[in-house]
Amino acid sequence: MSKNKLMKQVSTLFLKGVIFAIGIAVIALCIFVLPAGLSKEWALGYTPVIIGMYIAAIPFFIALYQALRLLSHIDKDNAFSESSITALKYIKYCAETISGLYAVGMPYIVIVADKDDAPGVAALGLVIVFASIVVAVFAAVLQKLLKHGMAIKSENDLTV
Repeated sequence: MSKNKLMKQVSTLFLKGVIFAIGIAVIALCIFVLPAGLSKEWALGYTPVIIGMYIAAIPFFIALYQALRLLSHIDKDNAFSESSITALKYIKYCAETISGLYAVGMPYIVIVADKDDAPGVAALGLVIVFASIVVAVFAAVLQKLLKHGMAIKSENDLTV
């Protein structure tokens, strides 16, 4: 096994580990932290926010799964494939969905946070919206690059 291939496998293994760690952290949040927030009397106004967070977790986990698929394609030297482009497309859609869900919920979050004098909650919602937009744009750019790379690869295959 060449040094470059080994380095690529180590880096993708590291990224897969990070994805699993993020997934476990979000599952722990959904199982332990959010239900505790729902049971608190003072958090009654935040119930729709917490339910929205559960709904946003669905596209989040779909995006994590697609990222794992993309890393598997990279491991198999199959990065320039239609399935890689599809994985990036799903990641983009999931990021747009998460951003949209939080953007739609932001007015409610701001009202409730203002009542509780908790501006950090509104700021956290904005961070999630903008981070999701960044992920969506990055996935769209990578999708275009892969399409362009596939076109060049196809052209070179026809030439040879």
